[in-house]
Amino acid sequence: MRRLPLLLTAAALCAGLAYTGGLTDPPPAPATPRAAPPAGSALAAAIGTDQQHLRARPDDAAAWARLGGEYVEQARLTADASYYPKADEALHRSLTLAPEGNTDALTGLGALANARHLFAEAADHARRALDAAPLHWQAWAVLTDARTQLGDDAGATDAAQHLLDLHPGTASFTRAAYELEQHGRPEDARTALQRALTDAYDPADQAFCRYQLAELDRNSGRTEAALDGYRSALATDPAHTAALAGQARAEAALGRTDDALAHYAQAVAKVPLPQYLLELGELHESLGHTAQAAEQYRLLRAEADLAAANGVVDDLTIGQFEADHGDPATAVRLLRAEWDRRHDVLVADALAWALHRTGADREALGYTGLALAHGWRNAPFLYHRGEIERALGRTDDARTDLSLALATDPRFSPLQAPRARAALTALAP
Repeated sequence: MRRLPLLLTAAALCAGLAYTGGLTDPPPAPATPRAAPPAGSALAAAIGTDQQHLRARPDDAAAWARLGGEYVEQARLTADASYYPKADEALHRSLTLAPEGNTDALTGLGALANARHLFAEAADHARRALDAAPLHWQAWAVLTDARTQLGDDAGATDAAQHLLDLHPGTASFTRAAYELEQHGRPEDARTALQRALTDAYDPADQAFCRYQLAELDRNSGRTEAALDGYRSALATDPAHTAALAGQARAEAALGRTDDALAHYAQAVAKVPLPQYLLELGELHESLGHTAQAAEQYRLLRAEADLAAANGVVDDLTIGQFEADHGDPATAVRLLRAEWDRRHDVLVADALAWALHRTGADREALGYTGLALAHGWRNAPFLYHRGEIERALGRTDDARTDLSLALATDPRFSPLQAPRARAALTALAP
């Protein structure tokens, strides 16, 4: 397991010296090449202004790069993947007009590739940008995220340290927090996020930091505190849809299912991310609402198909869905392809679970080790390993991991947490 740099201590974080890593499945920070892209209606206005400018000045390479970055950000905010081809066209137009030293266009292409889950391509674009401008911190952010998603721990460490050295602010510390949590250091992650919140001046950035703090509480089983955190994020920025979905997630865990259903419905109406649709579907399924669950799963497939049509490669999300709600063999095929592209812990866990669902438990067990190798106390990961160990007859190990999953977060899933408790009861000596 990789050791994190000694700079990454609570005291160092407070002093502004820290290591940074990349965000993964938690909703990502803005990934455009701009330091502070407009949000919401301001972003739409900026897009309109740049479009009008470019009709009059179609030879403005910088404006094309800026517009491409704005399209990437708009896709992130709205989950509308149709902005990705527009971003691709604008960024390549910029690069055609200014092929040498065009760091903004290259960084934008890297951000676009990250958004489409083309992480090797993203890393290549970021490296080209840095070859031209080694101090371009936005390119270091893109490179950090790409290498993290690829499972390149040493490379991510190097990129992240450069990012922090060049730009010790919200972008650096939010990335640090995710990396720290993945390496089993949630309190250091909290320190990093608190520093990020201190540095944040834009309400959207502040809400993002509050949301991530709430996620730390939720993942540690502090559900009431998490609910307060999600509400605080929404009070800071009412348009922060991730916090609205987080609020629904916490309410479901606390048994406030009517509130959870209502807030999930609001979240998916605003931003129909497959993750939100899956969570809402599983909540309906846990309540015996078969038809409603099936409708959310149908919408999930439709959103995934739309994303794929616009260049997004996301076998992880669909593989996770197929493992539990579709065809586990299809899940294995998709997740093997994803693992070939990137050795990320989320992919390792998903592939392990899909293999288990097909009965390949011995192979599955090896992937659970990879998922947990960094020390992340992740309740779903531990539950998956416990069930795999139970299937292999490793009773003591299964009891240990199932107990640890429930100790970490006793209400980690409306479907799987009750199954973990039932499995643990069945293993009682």
